[in-house]
Amino acid sequence: MSSENSSADDVQQVWDVVVVGAGPAGASAAYAAAVAGRRVLLLEKAELPRYKTCGGGIIGPSRDSLPPGFELPFQDRVHAVTFSNNGRFTRTRRSRQMLFGLINRPEFDQQLVEHAQKAGAELRTGATVTRVEQHGSAVPDRRTVAVVLQGGEAVLARAVIGADGSASRIGAHVGVKLDQVDLGLEAEIPVPETVAEDWKGRVLIDWGPMPGSYGWVFPKGDTLTVGVISARGEGAATKRYLEDFIGRLGLAGFEPSISSGHLTRCRADDSPLSRGRVLVCGDAAGLLEPWTREGISFALRSGRLAGEWAVRIAEAHDAVDARRQALNYAFAIKAGLGVEMSVGKRMLALFERRPGLFHAALTGVRPAWRAFTDITRGRTTLGELVRSHPLAQRALNAVDRRQAAAAASTDTGAGAGAGAGTGTGTGTSVGADKDGVDEVGS
Repeated sequence: MSSENSSADDVQQVWDVVVVGAGPAGASAAYAAAVAGRRVLLLEKAELPRYKTCGGGIIGPSRDSLPPGFELPFQDRVHAVTFSNNGRFTRTRRSRQMLFGLINRPEFDQQLVEHAQKAGAELRTGATVTRVEQHGSAVPDRRTVAVVLQGGEAVLARAVIGADGSASRIGAHVGVKLDQVDLGLEAEIPVPETVAEDWKGRVLIDWGPMPGSYGWVFPKGDTLTVGVISARGEGAATKRYLEDFIGRLGLAGFEPSISSGHLTRCRADDSPLSRGRVLVCGDAAGLLEPWTREGISFALRSGRLAGEWAVRIAEAHDAVDARRQALNYAFAIKAGLGVEMSVGKRMLALFERRPGLFHAALTGVRPAWRAFTDITRGRTTLGELVRSHPLAQRALNAVDRRQAAAAASTDTGAGAGAGAGTGTGTGTSVGADKDGVDEVGS
């Protein structure tokens, strides 16, 4: 009799929280739930460590969201940024204090997972999730969710967090809606010591030839991470931009160790963040900054919130209470990250029209550069910046009015043509000193 009960208990083991995906969002969620003393299972389809297409920039908000005692595995510390406008009007700005750090994702992600494990989370790799069920034969009661794995095994939980990336199965279950999809292409290029030394402590940001596009060079020891990003649907042009970018940097003669691509997806404003006892965070929820497409800080911050609220959902005794906790999670996301995303969308709209204006401001206007450094160091956010700077408010309000007028106009073709302008007229005044260097004591 007792043997039968033990067997039944083993079959019906229920985790407090199951997290799907062991990237920064999932590991952060698993850590937050485990440190609260809950039974947490972290599922990952790959074996760790694994490569991810990502520049690997760690800005202030990312650093501030890491578990206590986490030592960042920096490959380099950035003190200078070279800006160029489609390869022209190059200018470098420097800072005595570190602006941000650069990491390799496999090492960083592995370390995050290890912190979650130390907090008590259990990791299971090679586990591919096919679907989630909140009703039906696999679910023993209304407080339980079944996470169904490839092969048919059902893992049971009181709450589930989807952190399984931008092509998320859990996101599909929740009904995540996407508003903006971009294609990022990247090459990891090993370089000789003399080339690596030239890039040490300095990154390059290039405003690209397509509206909203840009490229980057991030140095990581003896390897340069070189990438570009642009709106999906411009695949051939994006590939050509990367090839041209690498060529004009003088890096075409070096063989990349890895060449990869990745789609980034931003959520629509009305996209859900939960369904029943299932939450989504990070890329699975479409949470990233729309202008820069920075996602690590959004993953870490949303993951931590998801872990904290999943604990409350796991404790909920009925659907009403679970729903209330899920709505609280959505409110926490929208009040913080949602505000930053809203400002980012408006910044992207302005950047698409006038990249030269951004280039001129960042390379020639001290308050603009200081705002950039404050954001990268985590002293402020895009949302706080706009709230505290009337000039920024006026610029974005003008964008809003222009977009509203364009939407109301029947003749949208001319407006679209204007929106594709490169703004190089604005950049010309900066270009007089093509290799100018500003020393900034901040």
